[in-house]
Amino acid sequence: MPRKLAKDLMIPIDNYPHVQYWITLKDAIHEFESHQIEVSGKYSLPRVLLVFDDENNLVGMVRRRDILRGLEPNFLRTMSIPHRKQLFDMEVDPNLVDLSTGTIRNAMQAQANQPISEVMQPIGSTVEYDDHMAKIIYKMVSRDYALLPVIKNGDVVGVVRSVDVFHEIAELILKTSVEPPTEE
Repeated sequence: MPRKLAKDLMIPIDNYPHVQYWITLKDAIHEFESHQIEVSGKYSLPRVLLVFDDENNLVGMVRRRDILRGLEPNFLRTMSIPHRKQLFDMEVDPNLVDLSTGTIRNAMQAQANQPISEVMQPIGSTVEYDDHMAKIIYKMVSRDYALLPVIKNGDVVGVVRSVDVFHEIAELILKTSVEPPTEE
């Protein structure tokens, strides 16, 4: 395995979208929709926003699905799971759907004003700036993470995404010419 470290694979924190814990879900949606991440000439949308407190300490992260969960109207949250399933599994008169769509839209817009801290996830793991790619892969696979914050001297300096680690592995595996190992 090539000697790739977190510092070689990471996106610097200044190039990765991050927000304060007090912004609303609506603001977070805007962050997701307005950022494109460029790595090696390829562009992608973020899957995760890092969340910081007022002292610039990393306090959590929010995924798109966390925001979707946070937008769920309160009246749906109080229903039992079987009742929800029944509600969405049945065939519905299109006129009734039109009638309820406004109610759901209004409820979601109200939910969009809550702070991101209500739906963010805690940071479960990080990697150090000089950690080897093998350690990064282990953490991502064993803990089912798609993104890990990179720490240097106690500060968040970037993130490593699984897509970038996968790209490195793909280059290694798909390399057409196999070079003999060099003796050191």
